[in-house]
Amino acid sequence: MSRGPGRSRGSRSVVGTLILVLTTATLVVHAQATQSTTESKRKAPMTRATGTFDVKMAPLPAYDTTEGSTLGRMSVDKQYHGDLEGTAKGEMLSAMTSVKDSAVYVAVERFTGTLSGRQGSFVLHHTGVMDRGAQKLTVTVVPDSGTEQLTGLTGTLNIIIKDGKHLYEFDYSLPSK
Repeated sequence: MSRGPGRSRGSRSVVGTLILVLTTATLVVHAQATQSTTESKRKAPMTRATGTFDVKMAPLPAYDTTEGSTLGRMSVDKQYHGDLEGTAKGEMLSAMTSVKDSAVYVAVERFTGTLSGRQGSFVLHHTGVMDRGAQKLTVTVVPDSGTEQLTGLTGTLNIIIKDGKHLYEFDYSLPSK
């Protein structure tokens, strides 16, 4: 069996060992970096902001009004009060079905103002589903959308409607000042 010029069984063994050592070292470094990133995300303290908001919605031309489901649009203007102080502008897309209390909406809004005294803006993404009256709503901060003193913001916002009033609970995390 020919080993080719300049190659011996010993050099192949050394190369194989070297590749194994480099691969293992790379995996260890990657695992340490992943663990460090995961630990820093876990250690980021969550804070709760609360308050109220006023909302004005205005219909925009519908995309489609086919019988059985209507695809609609609305402009959204909000004024936030409390730990969030500022305004938000956005747009909502919705689909209504022929089944009572079954629908869906998505919305995007850009908040501009202060969060617990920190100035900036960020974007919220809404997904709401109503399945024959059973509601599920998720509102999250769009990753990397925070600006100025809100750079690095992450979180979820819970909307509560009580006695006709709009309330929010915003669980969020921000890097240290």
